Amino acid sequence: MQENKLKTTRQKRKKIIVVRMIIGILLLFLLYAIVQGIRASRGLMEAHKHLSNYDVKTATLSYGDVTYIDEGSGEVILSVHGIFGGYDQAYETVKTRKSTNRIIAPSRFGYLGSDIKGDGSPKAQADAFAELLDFLDIDSVFVLATSAGGTPAIRFALDYPERVKGLILFCSAMPPVQKPESYQQYQAPPEALMSDFAMYLISPLFEPLMGLPPSTVEDIQPISERKAGAILDGQLTNPDMERHFDQYPIESLKIPILILHAKDDSVVSFEKTRLAVTRFPDCTFIAFEDGGHMMAGHEQEINEALDLFLSD
Repeated sequence: MQENKLKTTRQKRKKIIVVRMIIGILLLFLLYAIVQGIRASRGLMEAHKHLSNYDVKTATLSYGDVTYIDEGSGEVILSVHGIFGGYDQAYETVKTRKSTNRIIAPSRFGYLGSDIKGDGSPKAQADAFAELLDFLDIDSVFVLATSAGGTPAIRFALDYPERVKGLILFCSAMPPVQKPESYQQYQAPPEALMSDFAMYLISPLFEPLMGLPPSTVEDIQPISERKAGAILDGQLTNPDMERHFDQYPIESLKIPILILHAKDDSVVSFEKTRLAVTRFPDCTFIAFEDGGHMMAGHEQEINEALDLFLSD
């Protein structure tokens, strides 16, 4: 009898401990969520303040508006940004060159005030680039593309070869070497995570999953103004070179191409890039041992490579 009572008492104590542990974990998560919510709110205010510092222009084209930055003088570089980007990301990638180059940095479809033409496909994006250049009275440009921007940039080079003096692929999306038997149909974060609060919640995972510092979340705010573009990239832009392999005859390109990539890039596979290089006829390939997705720490080497490429 006494033994049963002791057993029952122990079981009750165990249940109390488990319940307390669960409550403690929930309280910790609630505290974490509150802290990240405050950080997201402050980050959002800073992001709007930061965007207000850019000299942003709007071109009203046949299908709607395109927001863009147009700064500098000299040989023109059309800068094409990646996922969760916009005119700010496109500009920041090459802003150090505005003393020697004219930088055209548009927001792609669905990003920071830019409308979507048709289905928003990379082909439609390429057509929009051509229309923007017509609007600005620019005949031809060097195209520099980062990450997800590589697909519409390559599409533009294929569809409008007379308007591209050279193509620079900067940790960019790459075409597969051969037609894939299968591929991921949607290539972006789940829509449920496309909010400032949700991104702050998962920001500690940026480093282990993508090799990006948690502070990257600050650079992609306001997410609500980039969400339509990010979803479009996930649905159409990112899988396009796999989905429509035969529509990307890379070997037919007759322009010089510069490809820069870091071996430790966790977002865009270096191995895929290394294999894809063989498909580009007139290609200079520069690989860095480190630097991650945006090749951090190699700014001087990158600028020297760009100087040589643009002058040649």
